[in-house]
Amino acid sequence: MPDMHANAEANPRNRFRAVPRNEDFTIDQDWSSYSAAEHERWDRLFAQSRAVLQERACAEFLEMASVLELSCSGIPDMRRLSDRLAPMTGWRVVPVAGLVPDEVFFDHLANRRFPAGAFIRSEQEMDYLEEPDIFHDVFGHVPLLANPVFADFMQAYGKGGRRAMQLGRLQNLARLYWYTVEFGLIRTPQGLRIFGAGIMSSAAESVFALESDSPNRVAFDLARVMRTRYIIDDFQQTYFVIDSFRGLLDECYRDFGALYEQMATASDVEPHALIEGDSVITRGTLGYFGDRRK
Repeated sequence: MPDMHANAEANPRNRFRAVPRNEDFTIDQDWSSYSAAEHERWDRLFAQSRAVLQERACAEFLEMASVLELSCSGIPDMRRLSDRLAPMTGWRVVPVAGLVPDEVFFDHLANRRFPAGAFIRSEQEMDYLEEPDIFHDVFGHVPLLANPVFADFMQAYGKGGRRAMQLGRLQNLARLYWYTVEFGLIRTPQGLRIFGAGIMSSAAESVFALESDSPNRVAFDLARVMRTRYIIDDFQQTYFVIDSFRGLLDECYRDFGALYEQMATASDVEPHALIEGDSVITRGTLGYFGDRRK
Protein backbone atom coordinates (compact mmCIF):
# COMPACT_ATOMS: atom_id res chain seq x y z
CA MET A 1 0.00 0.00 0.00
CA PRO A 2 1.45 3.46 -0.88
CA ASP A 3 2.27 5.93 1.85
CA MET A 4 -0.62 8.39 1.38
CA HIS A 5 0.80 10.90 3.86
CA ALA A 6 4.10 10.97 1.98
CA ASN A 7 2.24 11.54 -1.28
CA ALA A 8 0.28 14.38 0.27
CA GLU A 9 3.50 16.00 1.46
CA ALA A 10 5.02 15.67 -2.02
CA ASN A 11 1.97 17.26 -3.63
CA PRO A 12 -0.10 19.10 -0.98
CA ARG A 13 -2.81 19.92 -3.56
CA ASN A 14 -3.92 16.29 -3.77
CA ARG A 15 -5.48 16.17 -0.30
CA PHE A 16 -7.82 19.06 -1.07
CA ARG A 17 -8.62 18.01 -4.62
CA ALA A 18 -10.16 14.86 -3.18
CA VAL A 19 -12.42 16.82 -0.78
CA PRO A 20 -16.08 17.19 -1.88
CA ARG A 21 -16.77 20.70 -3.17
CA ASN A 22 -19.91 22.78 -2.98
CA GLU A 23 -21.66 24.30 -6.01
CA ASP A 24 -19.66 27.50 -5.51
CA PHE A 25 -16.42 25.43 -5.49
CA THR A 26 -15.81 26.02 -1.79
CA ILE A 27 -14.61 23.13 0.36
CA ASP A 28 -14.07 22.31 4.02
CA GLN A 29 -10.63 23.61 4.96
CA ASP A 30 -10.33 20.85 7.57
CA TRP A 31 -7.75 22.89 9.45
CA SER A 32 -6.90 20.00 11.77
CA SER A 33 -5.58 18.00 8.78
CA TYR A 34 -2.50 20.21 8.28
CA SER A 35 0.70 18.54 9.38
CA ALA A 36 3.24 20.02 11.76
CA ALA A 37 5.58 20.35 8.79
CA GLU A 38 3.00 22.38 6.86
CA HIS A 39 2.42 24.73 9.80
CA GLU A 40 6.17 25.16 10.16
CA ARG A 41 6.43 25.90 6.43
CA TRP A 42 3.89 28.73 6.82
CA ASP A 43 5.90 30.12 9.74
CA ARG A 44 9.10 30.16 7.69
CA LEU A 45 7.39 31.80 4.72
CA PHE A 46 5.79 34.39 6.99
CA ALA A 47 9.02 35.24 8.80
CA GLN A 48 10.97 35.57 5.55
CA SER A 49 8.35 37.71 3.84
CA ARG A 50 7.67 39.91 6.85
CA ALA A 51 11.37 40.72 7.20
CA VAL A 52 11.66 41.64 3.52
CA LEU A 53 8.43 43.65 3.45
CA GLN A 54 8.94 45.72 6.59
CA GLU A 55 10.37 48.64 4.60
CA ARG A 56 8.87 47.71 1.22
CA ALA A 57 5.14 46.99 1.68
CA CYS A 58 2.58 49.77 1.94
CA ALA A 59 1.62 50.79 5.48
CA GLU A 60 -1.97 49.61 5.03
CA PHE A 61 -0.81 46.06 4.36
CA LEU A 62 1.56 45.92 7.31
CA GLU A 63 -1.01 47.36 9.68
CA MET A 64 -3.81 45.02 8.67
CA ALA A 65 -1.58 41.92 8.66
CA SER A 66 -0.95 42.68 12.32
CA VAL A 67 -4.58 43.47 13.14
CA LEU A 68 -5.73 40.22 11.51
CA GLU A 69 -3.18 38.28 13.58
CA LEU A 70 -1.49 36.63 10.60
CA SER A 71 1.68 36.45 12.66
CA CYS A 72 0.13 33.79 14.91
CA SER A 73 1.99 30.51 14.59
CA GLY A 74 0.81 28.13 11.90
CA ILE A 75 -1.54 28.19 8.92
CA PRO A 76 -4.59 30.39 9.61
CA ASP A 77 -8.01 28.86 10.11
CA MET A 78 -10.05 30.69 7.44
CA ARG A 79 -13.23 30.64 9.50
CA ARG A 80 -11.58 32.34 12.45
CA LEU A 81 -9.74 34.74 10.16
CA SER A 82 -13.05 35.67 8.51
CA ASP A 83 -14.59 36.34 11.90
CA ARG A 84 -11.90 38.99 12.46
CA LEU A 85 -12.11 40.40 8.92
CA ALA A 86 -15.90 40.58 8.44
CA PRO A 87 -16.61 43.25 11.11
CA MET A 88 -14.10 45.54 9.37
CA THR A 89 -15.28 45.42 5.74
CA GLY A 90 -17.83 42.61 5.39
CA TRP A 91 -15.40 40.30 3.57
CA ARG A 92 -14.91 36.62 4.34
CA VAL A 93 -12.24 34.18 3.18
CA VAL A 94 -13.57 30.91 1.76
CA PRO A 95 -11.43 27.80 1.10
CA VAL A 96 -11.18 26.26 -2.37
CA ALA A 97 -9.09 23.39 -3.71
CA GLY A 98 -7.37 25.50 -6.36
CA LEU A 99 -8.20 27.85 -9.20
CA VAL A 100 -11.95 28.24 -9.84
CA PRO A 101 -13.83 29.13 -13.06
CA ASP A 102 -13.94 32.84 -13.89
CA GLU A 103 -17.67 33.23 -13.34
CA VAL A 104 -17.39 31.59 -9.91
CA PHE A 105 -14.45 33.80 -8.97
CA PHE A 106 -16.31 36.97 -9.97
CA ASP A 107 -19.43 35.91 -8.07
CA HIS A 108 -17.43 35.39 -4.90
CA LEU A 109 -15.75 38.80 -5.18
CA ALA A 110 -19.04 40.54 -5.98
CA ASN A 111 -20.43 39.13 -2.73
CA ARG A 112 -17.35 39.98 -0.65
CA ARG A 113 -16.01 36.45 -0.46
CA PHE A 114 -12.36 35.85 -1.30
CA PRO A 115 -11.64 32.30 -2.52
CA ALA A 116 -8.32 31.11 -1.12
CA GLY A 117 -6.47 27.95 -2.04
CA ALA A 118 -6.39 25.65 1.00
CA PHE A 119 -3.13 23.85 0.22
CA ILE A 120 0.31 25.15 1.12
CA ARG A 121 3.23 24.87 -1.29
CA SER A 122 5.71 22.02 -1.03
CA GLU A 123 9.33 22.40 0.05
CA GLN A 124 10.34 22.22 -3.62
CA GLU A 125 8.12 25.24 -4.42
CA MET A 126 9.20 27.57 -1.64
CA ASP A 127 10.78 30.07 -4.05
CA TYR A 128 8.44 29.74 -7.02
CA LEU A 129 4.84 28.57 -7.34
CA GLU A 130 2.63 28.62 -10.44
CA GLU A 131 -0.74 27.99 -8.77
CA PRO A 132 -1.72 30.25 -5.82
CA ASP A 133 -1.57 28.52 -2.43
CA ILE A 134 -2.83 29.56 0.99
CA PHE A 135 0.26 31.64 1.68
CA HIS A 136 -0.17 33.65 -1.51
CA ASP A 137 -3.93 34.03 -1.09
CA VAL A 138 -4.13 34.69 2.64
CA PHE A 139 -0.85 36.46 3.41
CA GLY A 140 -0.71 38.26 0.07
CA HIS A 141 -4.35 39.26 -0.46
CA VAL A 142 -6.30 39.27 2.79
CA PRO A 143 -4.66 42.14 4.71
CA LEU A 144 -5.79 44.75 2.15
CA LEU A 145 -9.34 43.34 2.23
CA ALA A 146 -9.44 44.93 5.68
CA ASN A 147 -8.88 48.36 4.08
CA PRO A 148 -12.34 49.80 3.31
CA VAL A 149 -11.39 51.51 0.04
CA PHE A 150 -9.46 48.57 -1.37
CA ALA A 151 -12.25 46.25 -0.21
CA ASP A 152 -14.73 48.31 -2.27
CA PHE A 153 -12.44 48.14 -5.30
CA MET A 154 -12.27 44.35 -5.09
CA GLN A 155 -16.05 44.04 -4.90
CA ALA A 156 -16.48 46.42 -7.84
CA TYR A 157 -14.01 44.32 -9.83
CA GLY A 158 -16.05 41.22 -9.14
CA LYS A 159 -19.27 42.90 -10.22
CA GLY A 160 -17.64 43.98 -13.47
CA GLY A 161 -16.39 40.51 -14.31
CA ARG A 162 -19.57 39.00 -15.72
CA ARG A 163 -20.08 41.92 -18.11
CA ALA A 164 -16.50 41.66 -19.32
CA MET A 165 -17.12 37.99 -20.09
CA GLN A 166 -20.35 38.79 -21.97
CA LEU A 167 -18.58 41.41 -24.09
CA GLY A 168 -15.56 39.22 -24.77
CA ARG A 169 -13.20 41.58 -22.98
CA LEU A 170 -12.14 39.34 -20.10
CA GLN A 171 -8.47 39.54 -21.08
CA ASN A 172 -8.56 43.31 -20.64
CA LEU A 173 -10.17 43.09 -17.21
CA ALA A 174 -7.73 40.35 -16.20
CA ARG A 175 -4.84 42.69 -17.02
CA LEU A 176 -6.26 45.26 -14.60
CA TYR A 177 -6.28 42.64 -11.83
CA TRP A 178 -2.80 41.43 -12.72
CA TYR A 179 -1.13 44.83 -12.73
CA THR A 180 -2.88 46.10 -9.57
CA VAL A 181 -4.17 43.40 -7.22
CA GLU A 182 -1.32 41.03 -8.02
CA PHE A 183 1.63 43.20 -9.06
CA GLY A 184 0.79 46.79 -8.21
CA LEU A 185 3.01 49.46 -6.67
CA ILE A 186 1.80 52.60 -4.87
CA ARG A 187 3.35 56.03 -4.27
CA THR A 188 3.78 56.99 -0.62
CA PRO A 189 5.59 59.84 1.17
CA GLN A 190 8.35 57.31 1.86
CA GLY A 191 8.69 56.38 -1.82
CA LEU A 192 7.29 53.52 -3.89
CA ARG A 193 5.81 50.65 -1.92
CA ILE A 194 4.27 47.28 -2.78
CA PHE A 195 0.57 46.47 -2.57
CA GLY A 196 0.23 43.60 -5.08
CA ALA A 197 -0.17 40.13 -3.56
CA GLY A 198 1.95 38.44 -6.21
CA ILE A 199 4.89 40.55 -5.10
CA MET A 200 4.05 40.32 -1.39
CA SER A 201 4.18 36.52 -1.40
CA SER A 202 7.58 36.41 -3.17
CA ALA A 203 10.53 37.63 -1.12
CA ALA A 204 12.70 37.76 -4.24
CA GLU A 205 10.25 39.80 -6.30
CA SER A 206 9.62 42.14 -3.37
CA VAL A 207 13.23 43.27 -3.68
CA PHE A 208 13.28 43.15 -7.49
CA ALA A 209 10.10 45.20 -7.97
CA LEU A 210 11.38 48.15 -5.96
CA GLU A 211 15.16 48.04 -6.24
CA SER A 212 16.24 46.41 -9.49
CA ASP A 213 17.16 48.69 -12.40
CA SER A 214 15.76 46.12 -14.84
CA PRO A 215 11.95 46.68 -14.89
CA ASN A 216 10.02 49.69 -16.11
CA ARG A 217 7.88 51.50 -13.56
CA VAL A 218 5.04 53.49 -15.12
CA ALA A 219 2.26 55.61 -13.65
CA PHE A 220 -1.08 53.80 -13.71
CA ASP A 221 -3.36 54.53 -16.64
CA LEU A 222 -6.45 52.34 -16.97
CA ALA A 223 -6.54 52.03 -20.75
CA ARG A 224 -2.78 51.46 -20.92
CA VAL A 225 -2.98 48.69 -18.33
CA MET A 226 -5.86 46.99 -20.14
CA ARG A 227 -3.77 46.88 -23.33
CA THR A 228 -0.66 45.44 -21.71
CA ARG A 229 0.23 41.76 -21.90
CA TYR A 230 1.90 40.14 -18.93
CA ILE A 231 4.12 37.16 -18.17
CA ILE A 232 3.16 34.53 -15.61
CA ASP A 233 6.37 32.58 -15.08
CA ASP A 234 8.92 35.23 -14.09
CA PHE A 235 9.29 38.68 -12.57
CA GLN A 236 7.32 41.43 -14.29
CA GLN A 237 8.98 43.56 -16.98
CA THR A 238 6.78 46.55 -16.18
CA TYR A 239 5.13 47.58 -12.90
CA PHE A 240 2.33 50.15 -12.79
CA VAL A 241 2.17 52.64 -9.94
CA ILE A 242 -1.04 54.04 -8.45
CA ASP A 243 -1.22 57.25 -6.42
CA SER A 244 -3.73 55.95 -3.87
CA PHE A 245 -6.37 53.28 -3.32
CA ARG A 246 -9.03 56.00 -3.52
CA GLY A 247 -7.72 57.10 -6.89
CA LEU A 248 -7.74 53.51 -8.14
CA LEU A 249 -11.33 53.00 -6.98
CA ASP A 250 -12.50 56.30 -8.46
CA GLU A 251 -10.92 55.57 -11.84
CA CYS A 252 -12.36 52.07 -12.04
CA TYR A 253 -15.74 52.66 -10.42
CA ARG A 254 -17.50 53.50 -13.68
CA ASP A 255 -19.06 51.94 -16.76
CA PHE A 256 -16.34 50.25 -18.79
CA GLY A 257 -18.52 49.98 -21.92
CA ALA A 258 -16.82 52.73 -23.91
CA LEU A 259 -13.41 51.55 -22.78
CA TYR A 260 -14.15 48.01 -23.94
CA GLU A 261 -15.15 49.38 -27.35
CA GLN A 262 -11.79 51.13 -27.48
CA MET A 263 -10.01 47.91 -26.48
CA ALA A 264 -11.65 46.02 -29.36
CA THR A 265 -9.55 47.95 -31.89
CA ALA A 266 -6.54 48.91 -29.77
CA SER A 267 -3.29 47.04 -30.28
CA ASP A 268 -1.78 45.10 -27.40
CA VAL A 269 1.36 46.39 -25.71
CA GLU A 270 4.17 43.95 -24.98
CA PRO A 271 5.13 43.52 -21.31
CA HIS A 272 8.51 45.24 -21.74
CA ALA A 273 7.42 48.13 -23.97
CA LEU A 274 7.13 51.82 -23.21
CA ILE A 275 4.76 53.78 -25.44
CA GLU A 276 3.95 57.37 -26.27
CA GLY A 277 1.97 58.96 -23.47
CA ASP A 278 3.49 56.88 -20.68
CA SER A 279 4.37 58.72 -17.51
CA VAL A 280 7.62 56.89 -16.88
CA ILE A 281 8.83 56.78 -13.30
CA THR A 282 11.75 54.45 -14.00
CA ARG A 283 12.93 53.42 -17.46
CA GLY A 284 14.23 49.90 -16.97
CA THR A 285 17.36 48.46 -18.51
CA LEU A 286 15.51 45.12 -18.99
CA GLY A 287 18.87 43.54 -18.31
CA TYR A 288 17.39 40.76 -16.18
CA PHE A 289 15.17 39.52 -18.98
CA GLY A 290 17.72 39.16 -21.76
CA ASP A 291 16.10 37.87 -24.95
CA ARG A 292 12.63 37.60 -23.40
CA ARG A 293 11.84 41.16 -24.44
CA LYS A 294 12.21 40.43 -28.16
